[in-house]
Amino acid sequence: MSADTPPPASGAPIGHVPSPGADGSGHLAYPPGSLVLLAGLPGAGKSTLLDRLYGLRGDEREPVRTGEVRVIDSRQSRNWWARYLGPIPPRIRTPIVHATHVSRIARALVRGHGVVAHTRGTWPHILYGFAWLARRVGSEVHLIMLDVEPEVARAGQLSRGRVVTGAGFARHCRRWRVLVDRARGGSLPPAASVTVLDRPASDLLCAIRFDGP
Repeated sequence: MSADTPPPASGAPIGHVPSPGADGSGHLAYPPGSLVLLAGLPGAGKSTLLDRLYGLRGDEREPVRTGEVRVIDSRQSRNWWARYLGPIPPRIRTPIVHATHVSRIARALVRGHGVVAHTRGTWPHILYGFAWLARRVGSEVHLIMLDVEPEVARAGQLSRGRVVTGAGFARHCRRWRVLVDRARGGSLPPAASVTVLDRPASDLLCAIRFDGP
């Protein structure tokens, strides 16, 4: 994707690849009460983008409120559990943290809030689960995919001090490539819209709004 691609000012239909900021708007807009999921490889910059857009510090333990919107990063659940699960091996700790993160997203969606949330973007069943729940409560799921090269994501893991094993990262990369190819081809059914951003385009994004049609 080129950062010079002219974008719409709202979430694009599946397969379209906008570049926020190229038209001077610098934002993506979604209907009120939507669930907007930030997906990407581990280390792609999902938490970094949330930090920049919402002023997160990284030490929060609960979802951050911004009006009627809830900003939910997996670090919040990890920080909440850190005092209890510190000595527990990652293979046990990680599923507990992830379950807490998913339940927080689901609760906020059921309560009618707009939600911007970090997700394990290479796990398609997560998208299907949230899409099912969104339909039940009369909402929509929109996907923002941060598509960076594996070496860039690896560098992001090193900088944050949490590195995925080589075998695990290879699995993520294989699943991610399939999802991106499907999104660009217009066949990613769980989401009402998909926006694929490379690193330059994500750097241009300055707001995610919930005042779209």
